[in-house]
Amino acid sequence: MADLAHHIEDFAGRLPLVASCRIHNLAGISPGALQGAIENLSLKANGVGVIAVDHPRTRNILRELVEAGIRLVTLVSDVPAAPRSAYVGIDNRVAGRTAALLMGRFLGGRIGHLAMVVGSRSYRGHEEREMGFRSVLAEEFPNLTVSSAVEINDEPDASYSATMKALHNEPELLGIYCVGAGRSGVAKALLEAKPRRKPVFICHDLTRETRRYLVDDLADVVIDQNARLIAEQAVIRLLGSIASSAPYLTKKFIEPRLIMKENVPVQ
Repeated sequence: MADLAHHIEDFAGRLPLVASCRIHNLAGISPGALQGAIENLSLKANGVGVIAVDHPRTRNILRELVEAGIRLVTLVSDVPAAPRSAYVGIDNRVAGRTAALLMGRFLGGRIGHLAMVVGSRSYRGHEEREMGFRSVLAEEFPNLTVSSAVEINDEPDASYSATMKALHNEPELLGIYCVGAGRSGVAKALLEAKPRRKPVFICHDLTRETRRYLVDDLADVVIDQNARLIAEQAVIRLLGSIASSAPYLTKKFIEPRLIMKENVPVQ
């Protein structure tokens, strides 16, 4: 999120069409936190980008925002029932399916158990990744069973505890899929537990810490949603929706990148 905010401010600051750009850091993921940020918007605001949970109160807050004449785009995790002009991000269900395909191919027909660390199912994107992951396992890899799926609300301490418990309960655990944040907790548990055979570890988002996990052979694959491209497209889409009379723009997903230790890009 910090990378995304940085790229938004940097790109918006280089565009003469953008008079100002302000990032509002929410106090939490609840609709109430979003409401507080909306109430602090400048009266001159023409467009707003949000990362929000898909909840009835959230949808109502966003509906009222658009009815007030402000253009809206959702980022990273969609809220389809909200009257947004566009969603900017990856297809999260496809991302989850991709993670399962990679997990199955890496494990090469072995039979055993997997663990999932889910950020928060309140985010539609996390829910879609989990659905996609489970779908491909059922379709193509019935030899792999998810024996543990813990929702950790993106808290590293919770992901650490969940991973330590999974490794204790399943000494021969074959793989771990981290759906959202909480990657650092998984990595810490793997380092401390030192399992006889390290589980395949797949997570999302290329950051300073996940770069290190890749080169240190802690993580096997990072499915990256490209924060810079999402930031640039969010600003472009907001400008386009402000200039256009059409309420909705053409839907186009950001293509995720598969990053392994041999193709980590330059920062």
